[in-house]
Amino acid sequence: MIEVRELTKYYDGLAAVDHISFEVEEGEVFGFLGPNGAGKTTTVRMLTGVIKPGSGSVSIMGFDIRRDPIKAKQIAGVVPDLSNAYSELSAWGNLQFMAELYGVPGTDARKRAEELLTKFDLYDRKDHKVKTFSKGMKQKLVIAMSLMNDPEILFLDEPTSGLDVQSARLIKEMVRELNNDGKTVFLTTHYMEEANDLCNRIAIINHGTIVAIDAPEKLKMRIGGMQRVEVSFDTPVDVSCFHSISGVISVRRSGDKLRFYTNEPGRVIYQLVDYSRSNNLEIVMLTTLTPTLEDVFVKLTREQK
Repeated sequence: MIEVRELTKYYDGLAAVDHISFEVEEGEVFGFLGPNGAGKTTTVRMLTGVIKPGSGSVSIMGFDIRRDPIKAKQIAGVVPDLSNAYSELSAWGNLQFMAELYGVPGTDARKRAEELLTKFDLYDRKDHKVKTFSKGMKQKLVIAMSLMNDPEILFLDEPTSGLDVQSARLIKEMVRELNNDGKTVFLTTHYMEEANDLCNRIAIINHGTIVAIDAPEKLKMRIGGMQRVEVSFDTPVDVSCFHSISGVISVRRSGDKLRFYTNEPGRVIYQLVDYSRSNNLEIVMLTTLTPTLEDVFVKLTREQK
């Protein structure tokens, strides 16, 4: 669905995107992760034809983004990092405007708008100006706008950024539903849990280069010595008390819990139990966890840096 080869973009002599290559398969949710300034948004803008690549190629369902930009754009829907809905227009007006841009016939546009507004629970507000909408409502409308041309591929640039928990959960459910309906989704996000829950595969970009591409669980398996033991005692305990525990790579506080990074979780658990007994502490919670996508992200980006 998407084929990228040696894609490069320089700004003032600095490589914002440096000879990256990857493919996105039909029907998958492909995550594109990276720190701020890593090249995510620049890449998305080149893939969607907003800016021209410095060199390299981008193919959207076989259409070259340089040679056939109109055809490539017609089969894609884009939800940018900033809302592109017109605040003085109504929800209905925004959808009809998008339909005109994509050349959707009037009858089809009206039917499509009704379906999308109903699907995203916005139909009762269809005649209200967008400036009266909450951020979550605006984001749902922008996604609806991107679907007016019934695209094969949907580009989502940080779709849940800044949303409350309920709105973010609703957007994620929409992404799952759209993917179940056969849409291929290209997703950028800063939220590791979101990427882990939604994506079939993930690419991690840092300093303009891709440092890893794989399924989330396979990425987690790449890093050794990163299993975690989490414990919470009934009384606060200082982290420095545990630096002498054998088999521990590092100890960090996480809220009311202590998090031990180790490649010997069983050994660490025995020592924590012994510590609680000798110090007359009660263990409130004790659990072992495999590496998270956040652990992978931090490790890979630090190593590449």
